[in-house]
Amino acid sequence: MNDAALQQRLADHLQQVARDRNPYLASANHFFVQQYLQQELSRWGQVTAHSFEHQGQLHHNWVINLPGQDPSRPPILVGAHYDSVPGSPGADDNATGVAVLLELARAFAAQPGKSPLRLVAFDLEELGFVGSRHYAQALHQRGAPLGLMLSLEMLGYCCHRPHSQQYPPGLERLYPNRGNYIAQIGPWQSIPTMVRLWRGFRAAGVRSQWLPVVNRGQAVPDSRRSDHVPFWDLGYPAILVTDTANLRNPHYHRATDTLDTLDLAFLTQVCQGLIYGLRRL
Repeated sequence: MNDAALQQRLADHLQQVARDRNPYLASANHFFVQQYLQQELSRWGQVTAHSFEHQGQLHHNWVINLPGQDPSRPPILVGAHYDSVPGSPGADDNATGVAVLLELARAFAAQPGKSPLRLVAFDLEELGFVGSRHYAQALHQRGAPLGLMLSLEMLGYCCHRPHSQQYPPGLERLYPNRGNYIAQIGPWQSIPTMVRLWRGFRAAGVRSQWLPVVNRGQAVPDSRRSDHVPFWDLGYPAILVTDTANLRNPHYHRATDTLDTLDLAFLTQVCQGLIYGLRRL
């Protein structure tokens, strides 16, 4: 894989997506990003809208299904939200997740993995996982299986300074104090999957830590802050992949969450690691 080319493509995606794209207070930018998502995903297959209503308005999750080597396997769903909080360009939150999602589409359209891959760009995560909740409920009502759900939530902030990484109380003694790794958070039953993903990240040269949780993360509220939560709550296996948001990134939900605060080399390694890891599943 050409690291420089991948990094440039990620940077190009970020340039398009990192803008205030709140669906209500920056609706033009929100629409622009939706158009960009459709344009980029449609290069690799048919894009469909999963539409839902919220507060009297119609919203859309954007979905593309890519074949796997074994079509009998249940699909792996990888999701990233594309909305932002008002007043923030959301470079890390979550333009980074969207950029990686688009590059996963490129990689797995060219070389399918073992399982079918479903990529979903979710709307309204910032309002309480509204888009992913509608999508998960629709799957559950149909009895549709999933092999795994991965939520990509803030992937591009890295800091090598000591004590740059914070934790919920009780975890600080178990994990590094430098914010220079990518985290995985999932139910303890998903430990074998997290190990496979960890090996993918290691192959890409990026550090990774994982946190197994029980009871859908109820004892660690910070583990329940992204689009994996509706899937957890409905019994689907799901893992959050994150740079840990405000536990590391001081620009979280601020106007300063801009492109110049990101570590593109780190983001590129995370993207490579996900590609390597997903090929192991």
